[in-house]
Amino acid sequence: MELDVSFPGGLAVHASIGEFTIKTDQPKMSGGDASAPSPFVLFISSIATCAGFFALRFCQERQLDTTGMKLSCKVARNPKDHKLETVSIDLKLPEGFPAKYAKPIVRAMDQCSVKRTILEPPEFEVTTS
Repeated sequence: MELDVSFPGGLAVHASIGEFTIKTDQPKMSGGDASAPSPFVLFISSIATCAGFFALRFCQERQLDTTGMKLSCKVARNPKDHKLETVSIDLKLPEGFPAKYAKPIVRAMDQCSVKRTILEPPEFEVTTS
């Protein structure tokens, strides 16, 4: 997989992959135009949406109704270095969700590749050309 990154102006940075362009910017308080989420917000969103995908597939595979199902993700950052300290994901199960699936759906969400990558981080190689 390869992404191409462009710099359209201001503090905006765009990543293109295939037919998609992912737009980012910085908040106004950081000098950006707030025209798009920051890369960090997209990073947190990728954790939440990945967990949500696995919860959704779990339900679809068992033909469980997802009406009212909702996921929230809260993060706590270290005030000094701004690194993540905790990521809390809460899946609100739909009314009537079978109790026997409460723990298995959490195990399914644990299969999120974004989370697994954080737990076992890759090596980074940064160069110039």
